[in-house]
Amino acid sequence: MEENSKHINIKALAEDDRPREKLLSLGRHTLSDAELIAIVLGSGNREETAVQLAQRMLSDNQNNINQLAKLSIGDYKRYKGVGVVKAINIAAAFELGRRRTDSNTIEKVKITSSNTAYNLFQKRLSDLPHEEFWILILNRANQVIKEENISKGGISGTVVDVRLICKSAIENNASGIVMAHNHPSGQIVPSEQDKQITVKLKEALKLFGISLLDHIIIGDRKYYSFSDEGAI
Repeated sequence: MEENSKHINIKALAEDDRPREKLLSLGRHTLSDAELIAIVLGSGNREETAVQLAQRMLSDNQNNINQLAKLSIGDYKRYKGVGVVKAINIAAAFELGRRRTDSNTIEKVKITSSNTAYNLFQKRLSDLPHEEFWILILNRANQVIKEENISKGGISGTVVDVRLICKSAIENNASGIVMAHNHPSGQIVPSEQDKQITVKLKEALKLFGISLLDHIIIGDRKYYSFSDEGAI
């Protein structure tokens, strides 16, 4: 029994090396999602190679890499062969991918539509298991001066302090503000609380000559714009 177990492990190690060899010989773009995840994992378990384990993880999440990226460290650790180190490696790899597009200087971005704002916000908010509020602080040319996290909360919601948003807007000489938050459920229908905070913030900013240009709700690869819907 011990001999057979050793044979399986040696075979698994050989198969675990194949995605790395493929990347070296053919390039990273030729690898499947499962093969890339397998490289991050490094190894599988006694029953599965790293590739097989990665394929199962994807299969459990509708073969959707974005769904897999939403899992917590604890969720990853539920898979046999995935300890805390491997779980952290997976989470770090997904976070690095999200941050890649942040390499350009944010001040150069000009908000010309709700979609432009969504493309900035979704990198921050689309995969979170909890709710967060963010704002974009804009100058007179609608260029982004600053991107700021206002609050973090739980699955059911978070508290937004209008005073903090106004304070930040004034300190940064804002001409306009775009606010956004996510719905961990993936749905984008605004709640009554969403509507109330939009009205409250719009009226508060108006006292300082600052416009609330939009409030965007981020869902599962889609969004709701208060401005586009004529609700602001």
